[in-house]
Amino acid sequence: MRRTKTLRTALSALLVAGAWAAAGLVPAAAADNSSSAGSAEAPASGALISAMQRDFGLTRSQAEARIAAEKTATAVEGKARKAAGSSYGGSWIDSETSRLTVALADTSKASAVRATGASVRLVEHTAAQLDATKARIDKLKAPQGVASWRVDPKTNRVVVDVVSAKKSDNDVRSFLAKARKAGPVTVGQSAQAPTTFAAGTVGGDPYYTGNVRCSIGFSVYGGFVTAGHCSGAGPAVYGWDRSYIGNFQGSTFPGNDYAWVNVGSGWWTVPVVLGWGQVSDQLVRGSAEAPIGASICRSGSTTHWRCGNLLAKNETVNYSQGAVYGMTKTNACAEGGDSGGSFISGDQAQGVTSGGWGNCSSGGETWFQPVNPILNRYGLTLHTA
Repeated sequence: MRRTKTLRTALSALLVAGAWAAAGLVPAAAADNSSSAGSAEAPASGALISAMQRDFGLTRSQAEARIAAEKTATAVEGKARKAAGSSYGGSWIDSETSRLTVALADTSKASAVRATGASVRLVEHTAAQLDATKARIDKLKAPQGVASWRVDPKTNRVVVDVVSAKKSDNDVRSFLAKARKAGPVTVGQSAQAPTTFAAGTVGGDPYYTGNVRCSIGFSVYGGFVTAGHCSGAGPAVYGWDRSYIGNFQGSTFPGNDYAWVNVGSGWWTVPVVLGWGQVSDQLVRGSAEAPIGASICRSGSTTHWRCGNLLAKNETVNYSQGAVYGMTKTNACAEGGDSGGSFISGDQAQGVTSGGWGNCSSGGETWFQPVNPILNRYGLTLHTA
């Protein structure tokens, strides 16, 4: 969505007056809904319901029911995990029942877990055992024909995804042989190799650093968080109008994919994720982690507002620059320039866009760096409404 010259002029005046600033959004569009920016609009707004109807093919009542069920499942997950104890094998939202399902390796814990409101599936391996298997695989050097690997609670295995065209390569076969020795492993397929979503300078409503365009993630007190592959620590950051915002204060990539930028020079932070006129700008009220299977949406400067489902957690993504650990996978599409942008579930911040494969015409998959580890790493506090 390109803004008009008149709108940009008006927004420049707003920025000089200190009315808006970078905050989990590209500030150029903050004024599109500035009249409602101070209102505490519920996350299940009519516009958000409409977006879910569009992206998921739901009726209005189905979208409302889905939001309510996922809010309940998120609240249940922590209690169910505590009840399961060391027998916990992972959890996800069941697509048929919309209830949280907990994998459990000990039948004696089943009643306690069901008492929290969760369903139970008995499995062989605990989450700790699967995490240990994945950690052993993380120590291997993966060839480019291996896209990613993750713990999958539904199959109770570590799934190693191989690029379809590379599955017969000798180096891929060798990696898989070593991975299988690490523990319970199954092999899946990826249509393409993952890449990051940074882009060259092309204009729009982004932030810029050098010749790279990325998207702002979430507002924190004193700045915003974004993707580490957009820049190393030090370089200056400029807004949509090329005015100076601040500098990269910290950045890590690969290994992790996170960074944060300080905000000053007349720019402010607000707890908002941009809806790009497709939905109302969304207030951020916290960062409670959504379960696997939950609906999730992302905002970015190239493809704007897109929704999908949370597919997997703690996945290792094998980019050409090196492996990145602890990622979350979704099927919400993204393209170049969306890197660093916001992933949000309801009103809860989830993470910043890292990379993926495909596009928003033919579809694909994306990964995000969870936001809580970024906050912990740099000692930041999320700006919430």
